[in-house]
Amino acid sequence: MEENRYPPDVDNFMDGKIDLENTVETLKKFELPFNFTHVKHVFKKIIDKRKEHMINIEDFRAIYRAIVHRPEFLELFHAYAENSKTLAHGQVIEFLKKEQYETEECETTALEIILKYEPIQEVRKRSQLSFEGFIRYMASEECSVFKSHHRTVYQDMNYPLCDYFISSSHNTYLISDQLIGPSHLWGYSSALLKGCRCLEIDCWDGSNNEPVVYHGHTLTSKIPFRSVIQVIEKYAFEVSDYPVVLSLENHCSPQQQEVMADYLESILGEKLLTSTFGEERVTQLPSPEALKFKILIKNKKVGTVEESMLRRDLDSHGETGEVSESENVSDDDDSDDSATLCPQRDSSKRKGEGTHSAPPRKKAKVKKVKIALALSDLVIYTKSEKFVSFEHSQNHQKCYENNSIGEVRAQKFAKHSARDFVLHTSKFITRIYPKGTRATSSNYNPQVFWNVGCQMVALNFQTPGVQMELQNGKFLDNGGCGYILKPEFLRNRGSSFTPHNVGRYSKPMSLSIKLISGHQLPPSNMSKTNKADPLVQIEIYGVPEDQRKKKSGVIKSNALSPRWDETFSFTIQVPELALIRFCVEDEISLFSNEFLGQYTLPVLSLNKGNILM
Repeated sequence: MEENRYPPDVDNFMDGKIDLENTVETLKKFELPFNFTHVKHVFKKIIDKRKEHMINIEDFRAIYRAIVHRPEFLELFHAYAENSKTLAHGQVIEFLKKEQYETEECETTALEIILKYEPIQEVRKRSQLSFEGFIRYMASEECSVFKSHHRTVYQDMNYPLCDYFISSSHNTYLISDQLIGPSHLWGYSSALLKGCRCLEIDCWDGSNNEPVVYHGHTLTSKIPFRSVIQVIEKYAFEVSDYPVVLSLENHCSPQQQEVMADYLESILGEKLLTSTFGEERVTQLPSPEALKFKILIKNKKVGTVEESMLRRDLDSHGETGEVSESENVSDDDDSDDSATLCPQRDSSKRKGEGTHSAPPRKKAKVKKVKIALALSDLVIYTKSEKFVSFEHSQNHQKCYENNSIGEVRAQKFAKHSARDFVLHTSKFITRIYPKGTRATSSNYNPQVFWNVGCQMVALNFQTPGVQMELQNGKFLDNGGCGYILKPEFLRNRGSSFTPHNVGRYSKPMSLSIKLISGHQLPPSNMSKTNKADPLVQIEIYGVPEDQRKKKSGVIKSNALSPRWDETFSFTIQVPELALIRFCVEDEISLFSNEFLGQYTLPVLSLNKGNILM
């Protein structure tokens, strides 16, 4: 079969020649991945010695081969194609078994691949796969490093809410720093479109009885509370059907709380959860499945859920109630919401962090905070409760009450009281938020808190970096719906698991990764040519025993098609909690590298075989 049949004739040529723009447009028609910078570089090399900026069809085929015909694919193809031209149906089956580790229905799978990816009709009719078809298959999602069935919701969504990791955002309205940056509605739409299911809204009294959202006592700009709720209503279920929790940091007067309640009910309508599911007494949280397409309000509440239902029946709109809240003089304010509903108090929600989970040693003050019953009654299964101690929670906390704990205090708990922390999060939704000194909207390592079962590990979504890459990678799983079922040992209330002593819960997994090659990597920003000196860091994030990092060799001056052929082996003690991160860097010197790109995913979502990322 003649090579000039790959790719098929193109129709963008005028007078036998095309420019760079039409070259790119023609490549797009083949629906194969390519990087414009590399195409531009190869195009420029071809025309460098010419007076015109046009190429002919043979030049185009040369560019196509340079961009698409990867040598490692050709080697793999030739290993199974006896005549070096096509793979017969049986050879495709052999390839699937030996290289892709397919064990079931290989005959059917092979035929499906041929029918789906073979572009030449006569080859397809013979149930064969040409090199062009092989390339298309290898570049498809079927050969992605991420398991295809994990791209849809596949986990059981009928467990209580506290049994799931929930994608959560901190100060969602901010799109820059915490002190002088803008507040913007984009923060909410962006987070929701990334699958975030817990949004934070800082509410303050505004002029003309209109509540506003901003970072109190800073120079961040203000946006109307009403507009925030309108955006949430529009985007809440664009990418996920599962419930959205609005975590209110509420500093408003009772009068403006009533305005908030009115907006929540009138704008969200039937999406807003306003009552329990008929239980006389709430003894277990509902499941994500039961709460599909519902928006929940997380806030302080007057009395119990049952009392709230009774008040709604008696039409108590317009009244206020008081919450008595013990406030330790020496202990720090752990809950984002504990300053809520107390406008007269300075907003110092993150003065510092406490050090112990023990009950308060100093005499507690009792403060009275006023809550509009209209807003209180909208809090159904997510009542904010100040965290006192693990012992206090076990003895007094209800299943529908949840805590917010600052990162520094939570880190100490995770290190020194991990078993109590795991027991706590097996029963109660726990939200972790960044310390107040992160003025630039930097993030902590979320893995520390996932390891002890914290459900709402809130990050600044606007800040790129390793921490958000871990967040994005973890929540790729389960169809990107924002809910990941926790491992059984983090749900079982009789569990003795801790991240520092995994004990009988360890099911070690041997992981072998052969790093073969890269393709069309971003060129170095430091280079005026199309060059980079790439290397790959392979990192494991999980329980402390699983934290590993291994580095490949450096390939000099090759961003287009670097080749490593290196093998890396890991033993992972708790694969259920482990993430793997592939980070590509350009070696600038022996002491510094430039970030080129990364991909992070759960270890248990890794595909087997020859795969791409």
